[in-house]
Amino acid sequence: MQVYTIASGSGGNCTLVRDGESAVLIDAGISMRRISQALASIGLSPGQLSGILITHEHSDHICGLSTLIKHYDIPIFAPRTVANHLCWSIAGVEDYLTSLKTGQEENICGLKVLPFRTPHDTPESVGYRISGSSVFGFCTDCGHITEEIIEGLSGVDTAVIESNHDVGMLLSGSYPPALKRRILSDNGHLSNESCGCLAVELYKRGTRKMILGHLSRENNRPEIARQCVAGALAAEGINTDSDIYIDIAPEKDILKISVGDSLLC
Repeated sequence: MQVYTIASGSGGNCTLVRDGESAVLIDAGISMRRISQALASIGLSPGQLSGILITHEHSDHICGLSTLIKHYDIPIFAPRTVANHLCWSIAGVEDYLTSLKTGQEENICGLKVLPFRTPHDTPESVGYRISGSSVFGFCTDCGHITEEIIEGLSGVDTAVIESNHDVGMLLSGSYPPALKRRILSDNGHLSNESCGCLAVELYKRGTRKMILGHLSRENNRPEIARQCVAGALAAEGINTDSDIYIDIAPEKDILKISVGDSLLC
C-alpha cells in the first residue's frame, strides 16, 4: 500500500491511497487541475480512480468535486449527513454518491473502509481506516481526541493525524477572537500538544509511522509540530530515531509513504 499526501492544510486537502489495482482519494479539496497534475506525476489520471472518500463538507475538502464529476465517472463515498449536503450543494453528484454509515466497515473499491466520527464544527465529520495489503488511518479536522478516534486508528500501520496549531502562536497571532475560540474548541482543530498525546496512544497500539497533517500556515511550523510530537513520544521512553517514523504532510507538495514497510525502507 502506498499513500500520497497531495495537499494538506486550510488551503486544501487531498490524499491518495493506492493498493494493487485500487486507487482512492480521501477528499478533493483542491482544483481538478491540481489533482490531475499530482496524479499524472504518480502515473495515474482521474479516470483511473476507484473512488473518492469525503470526510466532511468544508470547502477545503470538497471544492474539486463539482468539476471532477463533470469530466469523470468516479464513485463518491461520504457519511450520510455529508452525502445529503453534497446532494443539494453540487448539481448531479447524486448520480455518483453512496452514503456510508459511521462505525460500519464497507468493502469499497477492493478495500475495507471504516468511517469513524470526528468532533468538528460540521453536522458530521469522519476519519477513515482503510485495510488492504496494510492498514492505514486518516484523521484530521478534530477538536479533541475521542475513544472513537482511538479505536478507529488502533493498530493501523501508518496514520495521518492532525497537528494543526501551536497554542501560543494561535493566541498571540492575528486571527480574530471568534476564530481563535473556534479553533481551540472541542469541535475545532487538534493542537500540537494534543497530537502528541494521540501519537503516544497510537504507538502503544502498534502504529509505527505517523504523518502530521493539516498544519496551519499562520499558527504552526513543521519543525515546531515535529518537535512537540517527538517530545511527547520521548517522554514515554519511545526512541524517535529508531522506534517510530515521523514526517510532515506538506501544504502543497506530494509526500509518498509506504504503508506496512519497515522503518528503514
